[in-house]
Amino acid sequence: MDAVLANGLESRQDLYWTLHSVFVKKREQRPVYDEAFRIYWQTHGLVEKMLSILSPVAPSGQREPEKPKAGQTRIANAFEQNKKRPAKETVPQVEVDAKFTVSGKELLQKKDFAQMNQQEIDEAKRAISALQMPVDLVKTRRLVAAPRGRIDPRRTMQASVRHGTDAIELKMRRPALKHPPIVALCDISGSMTQYTRLILHFLHALTESRNNVHTFLFGTRLTNITRSLKRKDPDEALDACTQDVEDWSGGTRIAASIGEFNKVWARRVLSGNPVVLLITDGLERESDENLSTEMDRLHRSCRRLVWLNPLLRFEGFEARAKGIRAMLPHVDEFRTVHSLEAVSGLCEALSGSRSSLEVDPKRYLEA
Repeated sequence: MDAVLANGLESRQDLYWTLHSVFVKKREQRPVYDEAFRIYWQTHGLVEKMLSILSPVAPSGQREPEKPKAGQTRIANAFEQNKKRPAKETVPQVEVDAKFTVSGKELLQKKDFAQMNQQEIDEAKRAISALQMPVDLVKTRRLVAAPRGRIDPRRTMQASVRHGTDAIELKMRRPALKHPPIVALCDISGSMTQYTRLILHFLHALTESRNNVHTFLFGTRLTNITRSLKRKDPDEALDACTQDVEDWSGGTRIAASIGEFNKVWARRVLSGNPVVLLITDGLERESDENLSTEMDRLHRSCRRLVWLNPLLRFEGFEARAKGIRAMLPHVDEFRTVHSLEAVSGLCEALSGSRSSLEVDPKRYLEA
């Protein structure tokens, strides 16, 4: 209030930036503040009423409604929670016998992403953000000090010289442990849009929990969105991804996209023995004989190649498509990715646990 009184009220823009200077302390807070300011004032036009009273000239005309921006969902939920609720005594108490019913949370876990309404999609996004991220660790060539392991000659001699004693205290070292890199290649064709958008929320949460995660989107071309997913706010991150990609919900060129990745990006992001997540239905729009060759090259460049295919949700799924049969021999794991339960199973698999949703790729090749 002191800042507003000191700066004065002449326009909405002045009020916006005055409050901005007070409330916004970090870069990632700006989109949240922007949505809070817009949502709070847009319904009743309180800014215009204040300006008409305090300013000599009131603003004329009506502004066109702005497009939804990042952070809108979070701000709307915050305002909704502050609304007055009916008193407890006015709410009728209803006892429900739920012994033979299935909870909504359990149904949501198994529901197909493509069949969810907007409210269920929002709940799925929150559930994905709350998932326990993979905790897998692998040994590296770098050695670190440890109470047990191999003898560290350098530290042992330094300790002996420093203390000036004849007795030698052995110092030990062992290989350092770190999270293995994860590289995700996500199909954004029309048949994969519903699944890819929610998987990007999972990859955003995964990017926040570790440093070495690289994400690429491909349809008719390959796009690196790793930098966009590093933004703190998930809505802002996905909005940036949408702006970076030009071929969203278009066709699919799997062979050309994987070939471009192998040629341009493989040496940059496939160091450190990574795990590669290939998220696609395998329905190639063009008959490309190089698909098997590019898949083989990708498979040889990583520690594990995990194919996530939403078509596995069908019990009668068969590998009849030419593209699917070309890709199957070169994958280590074949999994579905159509529901929250499948995403949770993926977290367990990346942590080194076995999951019931994993399918042997050879099963479909033999069939």
